[in-house]
Amino acid sequence: MIKGTIGIRLAFWYAGMFIGSVIILVLLTYALLASSLRQRDQQLVESTVRDYASRYEVGGLPALVRAVELEQRGGQRERLFVRVLGRGQEALFMTMPPGWGQFDVDALPEDPRGLSEAPAMDRSAVLEVASARLYDGTVIQVGKSSEAREELLSRFRTIVMLVTGAVILVGLAGGLVFTRSTLQPVTALASVVRGIVATGRTDSRVPVRETGDALDELSRSFNAMLDRIGALITGMRESLDNVAHDLRTPMARWRGTAERALASGDAGAQREALADCLEESDRILAMLNTLMDISEAETGTMRLSRESVALPALLREVMDLYADVAEDRRVSMTLEHAADVSVEGDRDRLRQVFANLLDNAIKYTAPGGRVTLSVENRSASDVAVTVADSGIGIPSDELPRIWDRLYRGDRSRSERGLGLGLSLVQAFVRAHGGRVEVTSEPGAGSRFTVVLPHRLACSLQSVVRSS
Repeated sequence: MIKGTIGIRLAFWYAGMFIGSVIILVLLTYALLASSLRQRDQQLVESTVRDYASRYEVGGLPALVRAVELEQRGGQRERLFVRVLGRGQEALFMTMPPGWGQFDVDALPEDPRGLSEAPAMDRSAVLEVASARLYDGTVIQVGKSSEAREELLSRFRTIVMLVTGAVILVGLAGGLVFTRSTLQPVTALASVVRGIVATGRTDSRVPVRETGDALDELSRSFNAMLDRIGALITGMRESLDNVAHDLRTPMARWRGTAERALASGDAGAQREALADCLEESDRILAMLNTLMDISEAETGTMRLSRESVALPALLREVMDLYADVAEDRRVSMTLEHAADVSVEGDRDRLRQVFANLLDNAIKYTAPGGRVTLSVENRSASDVAVTVADSGIGIPSDELPRIWDRLYRGDRSRSERGLGLGLSLVQAFVRAHGGRVEVTSEPGAGSRFTVVLPHRLACSLQSVVRSS
């Protein structure tokens, strides 16, 4: 059963379009038929009056009368009204087919110009008459009653009315069937939505009919949205579990440190405990601030201070920042292929991106290894910044998950960190309209490539707010 005003409107719209099209077609057909029949009758009387005029000119009135009587008896022509008027408008000859009724032929004009009509005195038909004046002043008139034509058109109208009634029924039935078929995906979509609202479960999916139409695309998009929502919910749960785990450990350590300091009564131990607590609180705040930054970047609410950023100079700043760390770990850093290119973006956010990539590269590179940075124009609109290392690499089964928040692979758990660095890198790069590519092989190092547009795309201006 079709419910709601949308289904009713669609049904009546379809039925109205179908019925209206049929009615217009029928009216046009009727008009063309009536016009064709009228034109045929006119051509008949005009051609006949010319023929009779030729006969009169050749053999006079007797020849004309004989020709008319022979044609009428032999059925060579359709039944016609024929009248010959003398110079004084007296009727020299007249024949009227039986059953035509009484036509007021005296109402016909004396001056024969074109076609004229004589109305019937006992019915609604008219006598359509063509006249011709001959050389001697004689007038020949040939006419045909419209009664046969009107009878044919009347039958046609009766048939059309019956057909139109059937068309209306078919149109309404077709509208209901069409609407039911059209709204079936929408009804299924509404049913799935009601189920999700009622139960809170997002594992239901809208059936796809595989017809390739827009409603199928809507169903696929809705299912893809549910998949995305499910993945986000799963990710949020995992993130909350990881955050709870990462917060529980420092909080427990924090509490234990404070309890021991209070129990000792030693002022020096208490000051040291306070310092440890401050260090742990800074770590927790850094994790929460990073999570907030990632969320702002992913939702498009992060404010970007747009300016022209020279990438080689920015990379040198980041390398200077990590020079002591690299030296302590005996890892060499080099900047190769530093093309003089600039991009439009937020200098501080891009610095965080490259700092995180460089920090990871140094952290997971063994002593004696190397880290290489490069800048190059990838195309007329994009620039690529690559951070490559000769470190431990990333297993292939972990590559898809390295961008997840708080995810830390088995090999990275020995290193101190929050597990948010690569999530922040991806979020900030996407906020700039770019992307991050990675290739890695265990034992042979990793290669991260940040692809950025030279200018922020116009479509991002509505998502990324510029300060």
